[in-house]
Amino acid sequence: MNLSSMAFSSALRLLTLSPFTPTTRLSFLRRSTSQLRFLSASSKRRPSTSIKAASASSGRRDEPEQDGNGSLAVVDGNGNGSDIVKKNEGRIVLTELHKEATEAYMAYAMSVLLGRALPDVRDGLKPVHRRILFAMHELGLSSKKPFKKCARVVGEVLGKFHPHGDGAVYDSMVRMAQDFSLRSPLVNGHGNFGSIDADPPAAMRYTECRLEELAEAVLLADLDQDTVDFVPNFDNSQKEPSFLPARLPNLLLNGSSGIAVGMATNIPPHNLAEVVDVLCVMIHNPEATLQELLEYMPGPDFPTGGIIMGNLGILEAYRTGRGRVIVRGKTDVELLDSKSKRSAIIIKEIPYQTNKSALVEKIADLVESKSLDGISDIRDESDRSGMRVVIELKRGSDPLIVLNNLYRLTSLQSTFSCNMVGILNGKPKQMGLKEILQAFLDFRCYVVERRARFQLSKAQQRRHIVEGILVGFDNLDGVIRIIREASSNSIAAVGLRNEFNLSEKQAEALLDMSLRRLTLRESDNFVAENKSLTEHISKLEELLSSRKNILELIEQEAIDLKNKFASPRRSILEDTDDGQLEDIDVIPNEEMLLTLSEKGYLKRMKPNTFTQQNRGTIGKSVGKLKMNDSMSDFIVCHAHDHVLYFSDKGTVYSARAYKIPECSRTASGTPLVQILSLSDGERITSIIPVSEFTEDQFLLMLTVQGYIKRVPLNSFSSIRSSGIIAIQLVPGDELKWVRCCTNDDFVAMASHNGMVILSLCSKIRTQGRNTRGALAMRLKEGDRMASVDIIPAAMWNDLETISKLPGTNVKSHDGPWLLFISESGHGKRVPLSRFRMSSLNRVGLIGYKFSAEDRLAAVFVVGFSLAEDGESDEEVVLVSQSGTVNRIKVRDISIQSRFARGVILMRLDHAGKIQSASLISATESEPEEVLDIAAQG
Repeated sequence: MNLSSMAFSSALRLLTLSPFTPTTRLSFLRRSTSQLRFLSASSKRRPSTSIKAASASSGRRDEPEQDGNGSLAVVDGNGNGSDIVKKNEGRIVLTELHKEATEAYMAYAMSVLLGRALPDVRDGLKPVHRRILFAMHELGLSSKKPFKKCARVVGEVLGKFHPHGDGAVYDSMVRMAQDFSLRSPLVNGHGNFGSIDADPPAAMRYTECRLEELAEAVLLADLDQDTVDFVPNFDNSQKEPSFLPARLPNLLLNGSSGIAVGMATNIPPHNLAEVVDVLCVMIHNPEATLQELLEYMPGPDFPTGGIIMGNLGILEAYRTGRGRVIVRGKTDVELLDSKSKRSAIIIKEIPYQTNKSALVEKIADLVESKSLDGISDIRDESDRSGMRVVIELKRGSDPLIVLNNLYRLTSLQSTFSCNMVGILNGKPKQMGLKEILQAFLDFRCYVVERRARFQLSKAQQRRHIVEGILVGFDNLDGVIRIIREASSNSIAAVGLRNEFNLSEKQAEALLDMSLRRLTLRESDNFVAENKSLTEHISKLEELLSSRKNILELIEQEAIDLKNKFASPRRSILEDTDDGQLEDIDVIPNEEMLLTLSEKGYLKRMKPNTFTQQNRGTIGKSVGKLKMNDSMSDFIVCHAHDHVLYFSDKGTVYSARAYKIPECSRTASGTPLVQILSLSDGERITSIIPVSEFTEDQFLLMLTVQGYIKRVPLNSFSSIRSSGIIAIQLVPGDELKWVRCCTNDDFVAMASHNGMVILSLCSKIRTQGRNTRGALAMRLKEGDRMASVDIIPAAMWNDLETISKLPGTNVKSHDGPWLLFISESGHGKRVPLSRFRMSSLNRVGLIGYKFSAEDRLAAVFVVGFSLAEDGESDEEVVLVSQSGTVNRIKVRDISIQSRFARGVILMRLDHAGKIQSASLISATESEPEEVLDIAAQG
């Protein structure tokens, strides 16, 4: 419902709910079908005129009737309505009822919106806050001056600027001094200013206040340099600023909340350092995307801390101006008694705008009503050092389950509904992050330009005076002579002007100088001042010559404020899609199989779904595939792992492994678009399970065209649901392989033509996410990268140690080996010792001799897990394009030379080519099974 229709309906409702009393002397008469007339509420009655309501039972022939359009007229007792209208033309307003109601209500609504409830985008303040700060500034209550009674400030604001109740002014002042209400308080309070338990502040006659240093630096600096317009106050006796010359977007810094007529605003607070960073990004790149801005300001920063769950609501709020942010309190679990294993939940922080005492009372009520089990005691141990609410648990209670119930049943988890509405160009408007920042930058440029022009004017005026004084110093004897001969000041001024071609102000300045200032030293001071003024004027003119110079100054001033007032972030951002507790501890960390198809269907299966088979069999189907679909990847991971999904466009997404729906072997799986926020045409090409993001781990990335790089694994510890950039790609290239490695590991890379390069991982340059990498292999025409695998450092070191032992005869078939698998289903093992180390960007050594139509599908390093007989204890899972899976032992694959073709691993007469291959460790509990269909094949 828009404001106009709401206004009209409200006006009609007021008329309906307020019937005329017997003292009301209005009579409804039919007079015209084209106009509505009504009596103005501000009109005065004449004593000689009697206005009566027409009686329906009078029986007169000219008894008034109400026509269809609701016409109104005012008549006297004799029915002379037209005469009354003529006599009282000054107090009778002819208008239509619905038009008058709409306009009056709209005027009232806009008055409330602009004058009380909504903040201005320019300084982020409502009128009452702006008036309080200005009144304190006028009273001289700076951060370095003594405190003054709040009642003195409230009286100043009421008497000069804000003709409303003292409660409204004092409550606003109190909130500006509360460090749990504002992220960066603007008023320094002395005394009882309330608490997070919703305790009321002391009366204004007891409390004292003064301005915070941040308020002076951010909002009140340059107020006396003609940076803002001053408007008359309510009685036209004083002047007040229409806005303050803010140096930072205070609307984002401290946020705002308010309820007006027909609309409301609720803007979260942010960290000062992050606000400055994102402002600098907008200065350098006005076309920056929202994704780029989130790199510098990932979300709100509430004064009470807490944990922000997920960033979907933040993303929506920053894009459209409206979104929901889920905030949780910060808790710890402490062990109270090691023998009985009793523990306690410690609440250290609570969500923004949550009443702590009400939260504790709610928990106690839930425990008493048996709605919350597992709690034996609750007590509030908070003091000046910080918040501490202890919730003791019963013996055997699971802290995670109790905590989940607290999040579900109490305000320990709450929702902050962002509604970013502010006054822009005199009108209320809902804005996103970029629009707010751009509006502030435009305003700040306007303020800096006005300040520069004011300073330029002052400097030019002063230089004009100094130049006249210097002329006087150069002709001092003549000046003294003219002054001595003049009979009055005015004649002396005229004489100076005529003699030395001075202006009136220059002549007055010379006359006002005292004799003690005619010394040589004073002359040198004026020369230095003139030089300084000339340089200052030159800088100001250069500043005003381009918007770029103004933006550079805005950036520098913002950075100075950051260096002085920045503080660490209080609210923690946690990567999750919802606010529900993830009970990882109650989910077994079992091994699982993940399968991914080319068209993006993912499913999770138990590891015993596929049993071991002999080499050369057809294998067991992985399940039903969609038409024209084929298998893409097959990996083994654990339920608690973070699964990183890398797409062909160089973007990485993340989700917990147990969140993937478990399916049977014959099911099609879940579309990835239901799990990840993929863009149109984007495909997942590599899946990496990560159990822990350690500092010494890296992700090795290789593209189809052969670009390779390493990125620290902890760079991917916090991934937004919308994904982050993993690698920059050249046109036509795509990210295909991602592997986990360390500095000491080795990498084996192979192309489709069977060329192999072995290199040390530490020789591959470590780069950031937003880079392309270096060339890994010099590919021949028509050749592309086929696979990559990591050789653990321990495996390579053992191989070198054994080969160097005296009297040791290393056989040519001893492990470790490189396992080659071709697209035709053939494979072989080649000893790793048959390959030498090489630098990047080389042709490489031949590892597999192919026929004309065959190509390499995958290469693995095997032999890391050995059985007692020294043979490989690993297994390989082969997946064909049609979805058929074959799981065989690596030891059954023969060891051959680099130029051999290999043996048949999987028959593909009717199954196309090998789509993917995965290496897994053997499980002793699984029985060997040979399918009858394999023998038939």
